[in-house]
Amino acid sequence: MSLDDKYRKVSETINNAGGTPFPITDTLIAIVKRLVSDDDLDFILAYQEKKSQTLDQLKETTGLSESEIEVMTNKLAKKGVIFNQPNRSGLMVYRLLPLINVGVFEYTFMQKLVRSKENKELAKLFTQLFKEIQGVIQGSYDQLVGFMDHMPAVDRTVPIRVNKATGKTTVIEINENLGQPVEKILQTKNVAELIEKFDEIAVGHCFCRHHQDMEDNPCQQTELRECCFTFGKSARFTSEQGFMRMIDKKEALEILMKAEQDGLVHKAYHPNFDVNKDETSVCNCCKCCCVNSVDNQLGPIVSVANFVAKVNQDNCTGCEECATYCHTNAIKLDSAGFSFVDEKLCLGCGVCSHFCPEDAIRLSESNRIIRIPPPRLG
Repeated sequence: MSLDDKYRKVSETINNAGGTPFPITDTLIAIVKRLVSDDDLDFILAYQEKKSQTLDQLKETTGLSESEIEVMTNKLAKKGVIFNQPNRSGLMVYRLLPLINVGVFEYTFMQKLVRSKENKELAKLFTQLFKEIQGVIQGSYDQLVGFMDHMPAVDRTVPIRVNKATGKTTVIEINENLGQPVEKILQTKNVAELIEKFDEIAVGHCFCRHHQDMEDNPCQQTELRECCFTFGKSARFTSEQGFMRMIDKKEALEILMKAEQDGLVHKAYHPNFDVNKDETSVCNCCKCCCVNSVDNQLGPIVSVANFVAKVNQDNCTGCEECATYCHTNAIKLDSAGFSFVDEKLCLGCGVCSHFCPEDAIRLSESNRIIRIPPPRLG
């Protein structure tokens, strides 16, 4: 097999590791060539059949010794290609990571990068790759939209609960038929209390904004960069590899408060998209850079929402402050000049309520999955 053939095969292997699949293009292969060396290829190809392997399994599939495997996995973990953490029983597992969601792209751009020629070229390659996947999505648009109802939610939106103008906590209306006390419902749906759940917290750069910075396209909504969190095993991995740094709960809460001041949306992620499991990470997303906002959307947005915004039109003045900050453009003015909410698009993030100068927006309990197709282009 020629070297070029090996790089193509390695690109296919990484692409099949999970996350979001991409077409195997020259752009994708160029990215892989920047991340792994010729000496890494055979080791990665050992993951073609099984994407997670123990040390004993890697000895068999690679033919390498324990010390050689440790050198290789440590090297590739530093590049965000291998996840090397023990499983629940304490057995070390070496898992091949995909290119994106969650993998090489996120781990590359969540660390602090210098604005070097090499990093800017890598950012440009990812931008080109995203354009290529957008072309694939547009080419099979009807099939994709038809499949959206079967897609699992990628994330869960956790609301901002303080009105900026008054400093008061937003009132959340709870449906009476839930059969659960209010305290239990609010406990897991409050981002500050979510932080209190974890003893191991790491913070790193927003990879979406950091990628745009490398493309000389800085965020228009916030100056915050180091504002995305991982917890537990993920925090240990990201900090050990230098992608993030460990912080205490006090600093995490301070960062969250700054994120809320700028109207960033709290997005929680769970293992295998299972919201019944503890969170692995929280991102704080802007409207202009992050790919889960409709202004910068590549693929479908599929998110668990626990609340929906409700406008008290007796207090609304039609200032459109809420619409300006809405992450999914779910708020518009009606014919009478008052704000109204399209509940099919509302994430229940509370950003509109946070910025409303008249405190005219409340959140109401509403457990559902929001599904927003990407725009049809051309």
